Amino acid sequence: MTKSIFVSVIILLVISVFDSAILSNISFLPAVPDFLLIAVIYLSLTNGRGYGSTVGFISGLFWDFLSGCPFGLNCLLRSVMGYLPGLFSRSINFSGFFIPASFGFIGTIAKVFFTWIISLFFPNLILNYNIVSVAFLFELICNTIFAPLIFKILGFFSKYISLNNGEL
Repeated sequence: MTKSIFVSVIILLVISVFDSAILSNISFLPAVPDFLLIAVIYLSLTNGRGYGSTVGFISGLFWDFLSGCPFGLNCLLRSVMGYLPGLFSRSINFSGFFIPASFGFIGTIAKVFFTWIISLFFPNLILNYNIVSVAFLFELICNTIFAPLIFKILGFFSKYISLNNGEL
């Protein structure tokens, strides 16, 4: 179990640095695809809700350190986003194209919804999500399209990141 969490943390660190250092500096993109969210969803589907919330919290720590967000915002958000797909870890086969794409789509919508819920409790928090904006639609489409690819890439590491019993 320690080896799987360590490998997952390394993968999440690489993805967060890639998201924040490379993708966010491409000026012609209206929004940055959230590959870190897709990785957390994959890890949660692979190992269950306890593991998903743990890696979600760790990915939130990475994202809080690398972005200008208030500390703890992404920890809370990504813990929830890691827990929810873990509810389906034993009941869904996510090896095809449409299931990962639908998880990317639903995960992006859920991320925006939970960010909006969190912003209700913190009125001074300025969030830049507008559901009818081009930036949100671009992120939604990119996360939907890239989710099967990221699931496939992370599938190469499945023997290193999956737990035997499926639950932390």
